[in-house]
Amino acid sequence: MAVRACGLIIYRRLQSAPSSKVTDGIEYLLLQTSYGTHHWTPPKGHVDPGEDDLQTAFRETQEEAGLQASQLTLIEGYKKELHYPVRGKPKTVIYWLAEMKDCNTEIKLSEEHQAFRWLKLEDACKFAEYEDMQTTLKEVHQFLCSKE
Repeated sequence: MAVRACGLIIYRRLQSAPSSKVTDGIEYLLLQTSYGTHHWTPPKGHVDPGEDDLQTAFRETQEEAGLQASQLTLIEGYKKELHYPVRGKPKTVIYWLAEMKDCNTEIKLSEEHQAFRWLKLEDACKFAEYEDMQTTLKEVHQFLCSKE
């Protein structure tokens, strides 16, 4: 049985983007784990018994980044499922896409993370070492560009 986790890819739009392209003002939230290799990832975590996947994504975002569901807008039409092995066991991670309603909302980290950054796509891909996460971030960006 695969380990199952769910999370949100969270972005914000900077109002002061001088460029004509709105997508140039988009930044993605990545959290740095305080364990293991200290990798960078969107907020995510394991599904608790009795929880549905989306409930898990919102609960984990609240626990790990201090963001309430009411502070986010879930973006319709985007859902990504990643499959990869962790310590020899299969893992499935499902991500939804959410936009910060107020780009100045404070991030409050849990003990699971030691840092956070808001990053433009190129930098977010550098911080996210795993190829499938880099691909996912690029897909999200394309998705947002197509909605402009």
